[in-house]
Amino acid sequence: MSPQRLNLSVATDQAQTGFGRLWPFLGPGVLVSVGYMDPGNWATDLEGGARFGYQLLWVLAASNLIALVLQTLAARLGLVSGLDLAQACREMYPRPAVYTLWILCEIAIIACDLAEVIGSAVALNLLFDIPMLWGATITVLDVLLILMLQRFGARRLEAVALAMVLTIAACFAVELYLVQPHWSEAVRGLRPQIDSSSLYVAIGILGATVMPHNLYLHSALVKTRVVAPRHDARARALRFTFIDTVLSLNFAFFINAAILIVSAAVFFRNGTPVDDLREAHRLLAPLLGVSIASALFAIALLCAGQAATITGTVAGQIVMEGFLRLRLSPTVRRLLTRTLAVAPAIIVLKSAGEASALGLLIVTQVVLSLQLPFAIVPLLRFTNSRDVMHEWRSPAIVRWLGWLIAGLIIGANAWLALNTLGGIWQSQRWTACGMVLYAAALAYVALTPLKRADLREREAGFLAKPALDAS
Repeated sequence: MSPQRLNLSVATDQAQTGFGRLWPFLGPGVLVSVGYMDPGNWATDLEGGARFGYQLLWVLAASNLIALVLQTLAARLGLVSGLDLAQACREMYPRPAVYTLWILCEIAIIACDLAEVIGSAVALNLLFDIPMLWGATITVLDVLLILMLQRFGARRLEAVALAMVLTIAACFAVELYLVQPHWSEAVRGLRPQIDSSSLYVAIGILGATVMPHNLYLHSALVKTRVVAPRHDARARALRFTFIDTVLSLNFAFFINAAILIVSAAVFFRNGTPVDDLREAHRLLAPLLGVSIASALFAIALLCAGQAATITGTVAGQIVMEGFLRLRLSPTVRRLLTRTLAVAPAIIVLKSAGEASALGLLIVTQVVLSLQLPFAIVPLLRFTNSRDVMHEWRSPAIVRWLGWLIAGLIIGANAWLALNTLGGIWQSQRWTACGMVLYAAALAYVALTPLKRADLREREAGFLAKPALDAS
């Protein structure tokens, strides 16, 4: 089933008072929050806690606030214009920019899929002693689960994601109880502090937290709600969607913070360095003296990988349909992207061994970091545009805040990529050429004039027809 067929499938005007008015709008934020707790986040959170204790908790909090601003803007774009971010790019950008953005987004989705493959393979290895090479191959079969869930509609998909998120939260709630962290030190970790030794990890946490495909995903998921074409109904939808986003992202922040706190309380406290997910699993039980700690870690990791797989699949379909108006069979689409992610994982795992898993995770986070500005810049341009958003255009303070966030992320990711790729390429010339091409592409996306298409007719058609059907 195409994600577009889920549009306008959830009625919102049946309940008129109390919590019942909010209830229909809860759900898209849950699916989006999954991307903020995928295996890539685990790698950076574990490293940050093991090396610096609670010192980088404030980076997680700041990243969560940045994500909240960007996801709110993505949701507003979908609700107001009737276009998701990919569709808006196709409508408003010239064709060269459209294809550039599509290719970059597909690369990021493959990188995200690769992180999910590695995380799921590690979890299967920890739980069932399945070799990681076979575990990576097995993950291709999850396409059957995704297709089955989509056939049941948006609410069932959201419910399954919520169940996995709650499982992850429950596992780490028990872990927190077992490790007995120093909460006073954890609270002090919310105070901004950084030095040259922790800067690299801090930027890695920022890059892993704000995921580019989540912006495309959120702008499309909100369109599953039926909103009457009235000003008060639109305002209510925007307000309730914001509440959904706040609740979901703060829940994701709790889970990321829990991972870092557990790592700090166990590994940093004992002076034990950790640079691998499997090593963290192996050391938890002997350091805590409780075998269940390792099992809970593996279960939560498996849920994180599979939940991220669900959202990654839907995001991939949204991107292809939005940019190209091409609707491949979900089976073909899923098998194609998963094969493109599994192939490099299998090649590297077979040639370099299972110890290379963490290196692969780091590469995926660098790729996601590099692509992120190519999602943020169009999003800001659309939500700041009166042609697209009309009276719902972002106010001046939000416009300034958005560009400040974009500048911070672009600078941080450039620094991260420059250091990482510089070490990989071992050549300043190649690194410099790559960064120049990257800056030129980003400048093109940021400065090329948008088409001045008036979207009022499309917006009215998107909202009015379902409202009449719903009544």
